[in-house]
Amino acid sequence: MPRPRSLQPDRLAAAAVAIIDRDGLAGLTMRAAAQELGLSTMALYRYVADRDELELLVCEWVLRDLDATVPDGPIWTENLKILSQRVRASLAAHQRVVPLLIANRQRCHAVLRWTESALAVLTAAGFDDADRVVALRGLVAYLNGALLQESLGALAGPGTLVMAALPAADFPLLRDTARRAGTVSADDEFDGGLSIVLRGLAAMVS
Repeated sequence: MPRPRSLQPDRLAAAAVAIIDRDGLAGLTMRAAAQELGLSTMALYRYVADRDELELLVCEWVLRDLDATVPDGPIWTENLKILSQRVRASLAAHQRVVPLLIANRQRCHAVLRWTESALAVLTAAGFDDADRVVALRGLVAYLNGALLQESLGALAGPGTLVMAALPAADFPLLRDTARRAGTVSADDEFDGGLSIVLRGLAAMVS
């Protein structure tokens, strides 16, 4: 029997994202989503089979405006930078969703389309076979790690302040680095780390 059409997927996904933004991933349950929509929990199952399906809707909704087209610039490393910055910009308002996107990266169509474009850039740059596998994994590993770290807090956040107060005799470099971290903007942190990765990739095909 087909599901009723009274509740559109976008509305359901938006409600789930609102819960995550407010209460974190732990707050997203089928019961919470139903309450957000003014439904009974059982009624919600008429629209999604389980939480896995709900999570996938969230991933697609958050990245619904992501431009996954291949940039047309002449420098391939800049094109990868643009693609990476687009993902970060798409998640700026919903950073708590990042772990969910990482967990669903192999089935979210928006992520798959982005990955295809990144592979197109790498292929045009001369990567193939195992090198292309390693290059993609390295890029995605940095992107996922940077986004996850940013979602957990800014460089000048409470965790960094704790490290900045460590005993200088035991952790002189960590203490000094933590104290300087507050001067680094989130944009500089992301772009600086990405530049290191891209220089490494460029060395593979130079």
